[in-house]
Amino acid sequence: MKRIFHFRGDSGQLGPLEQRLLEALWTRGHATVRELLDEDCAGLAYTTLMTTLDRLYKKGLLAREPEGRAFRYTPRVTREELHREIAGEAFRQMLDASSEKSLPLSYLVEIVSQRDAQLLDDLRRLVDSKRRELRDKENS
Repeated sequence: MKRIFHFRGDSGQLGPLEQRLLEALWTRGHATVRELLDEDCAGLAYTTLMTTLDRLYKKGLLAREPEGRAFRYTPRVTREELHREIAGEAFRQMLDASSEKSLPLSYLVEIVSQRDAQLLDDLRRLVDSKRRELRDKENS
């Protein structure tokens, strides 16, 4: 899987304000600190928003373009891409942390089956599809 962005160290965890700002930007498409402060984040300090947006920019989640003396921020990833990346990182950490590689997979199957039995069928189809894809690459 191609990685969209790279979290550095513990900064991979998004805080509540970071999540809130990403949601606002996904809804709006783009905004300056002032626009977010006026419409989505009333009651917060300008410098708090500016610092948080800068952190999201440094994490690779936002793009920014100069606009006067400020920046206009735009999301670099969609909600779905971010969720996929976060889930992927969680799975990589689980697999790396376990000496028995099948143990995290058994947890995944258990969690999926508790949520929705249909998801097990979906998981089987995904695995079968990936196997075919890998087999086709080997035969090419």
